[in-house]
Amino acid sequence: MYPVILTAAGVGGATVVGALLGFLFRRIPHKWNDAILGFAAGIMLAAAVLGLVLPSVEMAGKSGIWMTVTGILTGAVFLHAADRLTPHLHHITGLDVETHRGNAAIGKVMLFVLAIAIHNFPEGLAAGVGFGGGDMGSAVTVAVGIALQNIPEGMVIISPMLLSGVSPWRTFAIAACTGLVEVVGTFIGYFAAGVSSAILPFVLAFAGGTMLYVISDEMIPETHSHGHERMATYAILLGFIVMLLMDVWIG
Repeated sequence: MYPVILTAAGVGGATVVGALLGFLFRRIPHKWNDAILGFAAGIMLAAAVLGLVLPSVEMAGKSGIWMTVTGILTGAVFLHAADRLTPHLHHITGLDVETHRGNAAIGKVMLFVLAIAIHNFPEGLAAGVGFGGGDMGSAVTVAVGIALQNIPEGMVIISPMLLSGVSPWRTFAIAACTGLVEVVGTFIGYFAAGVSSAILPFVLAFAGGTMLYVISDEMIPETHSHGHERMATYAILLGFIVMLLMDVWIG
């Protein structure tokens, strides 16, 4: 339980650290912003594959591979459905034109918190599920990967909020709340994974599917939409390599 508590504090605290750095670097050019987010996407991709999907395959075996496949698809569909009901970060800050239903009666600030939370909760879930599975090597890989990914994520959300007119204190409070959501997700994932070892491959794959969905639907398109695709691509590869090396050294 102690490692899970440290993990929860780490993944949540990393977002806060990133937010503080975001205040120091408010005017990050799109070129470097895309590189930072690309690096985070590479870290997240490696953490999802190495720390969640592959352990799920190993636990399920050939006869149970359907549990992994179903888990990945279910995680993606779940996040897709949630995404349809909540706004993207860039929609709230005036940088996204995608339309979502059912948002008119909710304040912009609360919508903003909800939008970030719906993307951050599965990351905390993934961190907790890793430890619930009992494989400390894979669990640490996922936890470290999510924490490293949260730092640049925390950085890139600060500037849009400030530019949209949100006060600095409220901006920091919102960023801190997104980290708190991951803390809650970590504990839920840990206890959910411990309920039954029979469904653990599905739970691991579900968490991996949510992360893969976010990478493909949110992070990579964002890094490739400002004319800096080549730099973003190499940043993604670098992030993946960093997590691959950490997985080998830690595991």
